[in-house]
Amino acid sequence: MKRTLASLDAGVLDGRRALVRVDFNVPLADGRVADDTRIRAALPTIRYLRERGARVVLLSHLGRPKGGADPRFSLRPVARALETLLGAPVAFLADPVAPDAVTETKRLPRGGVALAENTRFQPGEETNDAELARRFAALGDLYVDDAFGSAHRAHSSTEAVAHILKPAVSGFLMEQELRYLGAALADPKRPFIAVLGGAKISGKIDLIEALLPRVDEIIIGGAMACTFFRAMGLETGTSLVEEDRVEMARALLDRAGRKLVLPSGAVVAQRLTADAETRIVKRDAIPAGWAMYDIDQLSAEDFAAAIESAGTVVWNGPMGVFETPPFDRGTLTVAHAMARATSRGAVTIVGGGDSAAAVARAGVADRMSHVSTGGGASLEFLEGKVLPGVAALDDA
Repeated sequence: MKRTLASLDAGVLDGRRALVRVDFNVPLADGRVADDTRIRAALPTIRYLRERGARVVLLSHLGRPKGGADPRFSLRPVARALETLLGAPVAFLADPVAPDAVTETKRLPRGGVALAENTRFQPGEETNDAELARRFAALGDLYVDDAFGSAHRAHSSTEAVAHILKPAVSGFLMEQELRYLGAALADPKRPFIAVLGGAKISGKIDLIEALLPRVDEIIIGGAMACTFFRAMGLETGTSLVEEDRVEMARALLDRAGRKLVLPSGAVVAQRLTADAETRIVKRDAIPAGWAMYDIDQLSAEDFAAAIESAGTVVWNGPMGVFETPPFDRGTLTVAHAMARATSRGAVTIVGGGDSAAAVARAGVADRMSHVSTGGGASLEFLEGKVLPGVAALDDA
């Protein structure tokens, strides 16, 4: 367990500068924030600090700028969006490692907020440079990490700074992520079901291996199911198959037995367009020249029934190409089944990324027990890997 923000005495916060690593890696369109979900997720931590008189200094990355500062990846639009959400001014630190940035943080009023420019504009951020971490640390008197989505990266603003600036604690979002994901692995309500989808089996091998001894069932959907179909000796047409993973899939099928559940049928088409002719076929009847783009409705209903009878469900990866209707039906059926399972008392965890987008699109994101803000981080956590940004925080 890691020390939490709530564990700090109010006197530790009042008047002091809280350096908070947040995950404001949000989509921008025409100079504006197109989706403020990640900003809103950090608000409880920011508001808690402000209410206790802390001076709040925020660090975040945005995108993958190459070769230094790039105005396309500036956090200035995020500062404006944050001002609107907070209903309070947000100072912007254009160069957070400059000496005047430190002065500006010390001049913030009690409850004041400042957002620093993109951490990835700084050479050394992604190599976890200790000197850069010291410069970041100069902006605060204590460190709060609320960026679970970046916790699997050992960067200066996520890992090295936590060794320098003390106390180093988890924010409310980080705490929630660790609580739900940790409980799913350590003490899940049974039956414990994992629902895995997406394009490639290669990205989920470690997760399948880690979950197999823990879960009661692993449901497989998405194009990754096709690699398993090939391992079963079935025709897959032009479906996406990872040929170099077929033997691995065969070994997993042998070892998992009935724990591994595959779709019984597929929605296939000759091209991936909304107006394409589609067919519903059994998994052993995918025709040559056609590709699987979704699970069929019977499979979706079977998966939904299993989900609704579960005690814990972890979902990572769509059941089909849900961005292109009509190949979204399997994914949306699973999303609604997750919502019904929650209402029946199950713990439902959505592992970020496309799955988070799917529950949002289905209009049921607020009916999940927990929707992770970190796709890659949640995967690595569930795989049992050490997350550097978490390991660096103070132990409880």
